[in-house]
Amino acid sequence: MKHGKKYFNALKKAPKKAVSLEEAVKFVKANAGAKFDETVDVYFHLGKELTKGDTAVRGTVKLPNGSGKKVKVCVFAGGEQAEAAKAAGADFVGMADLIEKITKEGWCDFDVAIATVEAMKEVRKCARVLGPRGLMPNPKTGTVTDDVSTAVKDAKGGKVDFRMDKTGNLAVIAGKRSFEEAALVGNIKAIVSAVTAAKPAAVKGVFIKGMSISSTMGVGVNVVVANDAE
Repeated sequence: MKHGKKYFNALKKAPKKAVSLEEAVKFVKANAGAKFDETVDVYFHLGKELTKGDTAVRGTVKLPNGSGKKVKVCVFAGGEQAEAAKAAGADFVGMADLIEKITKEGWCDFDVAIATVEAMKEVRKCARVLGPRGLMPNPKTGTVTDDVSTAVKDAKGGKVDFRMDKTGNLAVIAGKRSFEEAALVGNIKAIVSAVTAAKPAAVKGVFIKGMSISSTMGVGVNVVVANDAE
C-alpha cells in the first residue's frame, strides 16, 4: 500500500513506545489518514504457536457503542423464521435461491450470514465459497440459531465476529474515527475482554503478546497490554 503525505507526517509524531489505550485513541483520532471517516481496528499478536491443534482463537463481541458500519445480513431460513428475519431488518432472506446464487455465481454481497439449524443441512453446500471469506454460519458465533430475529438485530447493532489468522494475528473492527474518544475506548475494552475470554484452556503463559490500533489509512500505535488474566 502506498502512503501519502498525511501518513508520513503522522508517522513522525507517532509514539515510539507502547502507550495507554486512551493515549493511542487520542492519537488515532487526531491524525487522520484519509478524508473519509476511517474505520478504527484493533490488532492483536497472539503467537504462531496458537495456530496448531485446537488452540485457534475465535469468538464474538457486542460493541457497546456500535461499529459505525452499515452491516448487510443474509439469512437462510424458510416459513415463519424467514418472516421473522425480514421483520428484524435482514437484507437478504431465502434458501434455495440464495444457495444457488452463492454456489454458481460466487455471490457474497453481505457481511454476516445467519442460518437456522434446519437450514444448515443445505447451507453446507456453500462452504467452499463462504468458508474462505469467513462468512460461513457457525454455532460458536451465534449465527446458527433458531432465534434469527435476535441474531439479525445483534449483527445490525454492533455484534462483531473475530477469528485468528494463520499467522497468529487477529484484527477486530472497533468503530469509526469520528466516534467520541470515550466510545472508542469503551468498544476496545469490550474487544480486549472478549479476546481474553476466548483464550484456549490449553494455552499457558502470556496470551496477548502485542496489541495496536490504527485507522484505515493511518499509523498504527502500540498499546500497553496488561495481561492481567495470564
